[in-house]
Amino acid sequence: MLPLDRSRPLWDIHILNVKTSDAEAIGVIRSHHSLGDGMSRMSLILACTHKSSDPEALPTIPILKRRENVSHGLRNTGWFLSSMFAIYATVRLIWNTIVDLLLLLATVLFLKDTETSLKGGAEAESNAKRFSHRIVSLNDVRLIKDIMDMTINDVLLGVTQAALSRYLNGAHDKTNENGGTSRPLLNNIPCNIRVRAGVLVNLRSEIGVQPLADMMAKDSKCRWGNLINIVVLPLSIGPETDPLVYLSKAKSTMDQKKNSLHAPILYLIMSFIVSVFGAKIGAALFNRLLLSTTAFISNVNGPTEEISFHGHPIAYIAPSVYGHAQSLLIHFQSYADKMVISIAVDPTIIPDSHKLCDAMEESLKSMKIALLGKGLLINEEVSVRVNNMCK
Repeated sequence: MLPLDRSRPLWDIHILNVKTSDAEAIGVIRSHHSLGDGMSRMSLILACTHKSSDPEALPTIPILKRRENVSHGLRNTGWFLSSMFAIYATVRLIWNTIVDLLLLLATVLFLKDTETSLKGGAEAESNAKRFSHRIVSLNDVRLIKDIMDMTINDVLLGVTQAALSRYLNGAHDKTNENGGTSRPLLNNIPCNIRVRAGVLVNLRSEIGVQPLADMMAKDSKCRWGNLINIVVLPLSIGPETDPLVYLSKAKSTMDQKKNSLHAPILYLIMSFIVSVFGAKIGAALFNRLLLSTTAFISNVNGPTEEISFHGHPIAYIAPSVYGHAQSLLIHFQSYADKMVISIAVDPTIIPDSHKLCDAMEESLKSMKIALLGKGLLINEEVSVRVNNMCK
């Protein structure tokens, strides 16, 4: 609740010497978002920590590769087919960009999400936030990714859609008049519900976390600071008998957004507005965008092995933010073989954030069980891994 002291550098550290189920103590690093985005901060963390297995060695920088949209078979086709595909891809890119920008303009002007038990209002910006987290297996996420032939972001979006559907279905349970208890129904979610999330996109040419020295270099292509923008994603909310449907819909949505220049063009537009009309006008427009949507989602890849800070092993990293005009913010953070789901809520709107964490964990587990039931397994080794995960 206390603002940062503007007479000093805009960061502070708090040590909570309280044992929890996940760690012996908690360190809270609070810093202003103007100092840098998630990628910048993760690079800084990696630069000032060491491997737990080797106190003298710096953590390994995770290597990410961009997923190619063109299949290997199309690359080997003749000149005519390759040219036709290139024309189709260009037209599709332009069309998707125009549609996304028009929807973005409509969102700023009048298009708002359906009022649900997840959506807050303008008061959420100043209300105190409650932070919760849940740690799941990163190998589980990777297994689903490999079997379903999608990216980790696709899987996380699918899990989020399933979890929010599960939560809203429970949140809209009707009361039994006889017993006075809550009785879950098959579908308590309103028809034609509109739920969207603002998703952060890294606009750097180099994807993933980069060495801090490279980010601080003068002519580096991967600079320190805030080089991100927001993409508005429609979430598929509703009861599905097959949890894998959430994954398929998530992949379809993400593929459409990947074939769009929405994020970089919006970044240029916002930079122009801030430079010409000032930061207050830019902030007001950004705030209207957040007020019209329901949630905020971010994913940052972290260290590939466990790390230590001045000899103290780090059990988990759970990033989050506050000060936004939204009552629900979901951050995913990978760390070694863990995936940390960090949730920030406005408790006046969402009083039971632990139920959202439960819904996330249960949704991931239901997808693993569905894959096992459908026999969508790569080989016996994968089968053994799924059986172990479902025990």
